[in-house]
Amino acid sequence: MRILLVEDDLLLGDGLQIGLIQDGNAVDWLKDGETANSILQTERFDAVILDIGLPGLSGLEVLRALRRSGNSTPVLILTAKDSVEDRVKGLDLGADDYLTKPFDLEEVLARLRALTRRAVGRSNPTIQHGDLEIDPAGHTVKFLNEEVKLSRREFALLQTLLENRGKVISRTKMIESLYSWDEEIDSNALEVHIHHLRKKFGNDLIRTVRGVGYLVKKLDE
Repeated sequence: MRILLVEDDLLLGDGLQIGLIQDGNAVDWLKDGETANSILQTERFDAVILDIGLPGLSGLEVLRALRRSGNSTPVLILTAKDSVEDRVKGLDLGADDYLTKPFDLEEVLARLRALTRRAVGRSNPTIQHGDLEIDPAGHTVKFLNEEVKLSRREFALLQTLLENRGKVISRTKMIESLYSWDEEIDSNALEVHIHHLRKKFGNDLIRTVRGVGYLVKKLDE
């Protein structure tokens, strides 16, 4: 999952970024509202974690501009413990959920999973595809009732493909879901991950659409 973190508190932002990456996400971290507003006009994320008290544009102003542009990306806002008014304003402006500081990382991760489940229209916490089942919360994968070990990026890639069954996912979008801006990427990194997944789940699971990207077909196709 590709997440935009917008937080100007360096200690909190660093802790959140590390925890989110360890959970298997690609995380891009910005520290002011104006840059966040600009980036959100041109790039797409699976979720945004947005602090309200930002330098430049406030988090509420960033949120207002995001929703006015028609962007429906799930937004989790972060607020000070006593700012009930800010929480109400954030929800009324289109935020999907909020957390008050201080908070626990596990709750952040659980709320993000719930937000992104709803965004793709999935109510079940696990993803089932024939004999393949993945559990995003537990980071476990079962195939033919046997647990299969995946690397952090293999898991993220498989989840992205299964969440978008029936849709061709471009190579660029896949790479963005696996790597943040400041990470170096080998030219064949994506193909290596795809190769490993095919070895574990069979060549027919992931189809190559030449010149476009990759696809997991729906089971009824």
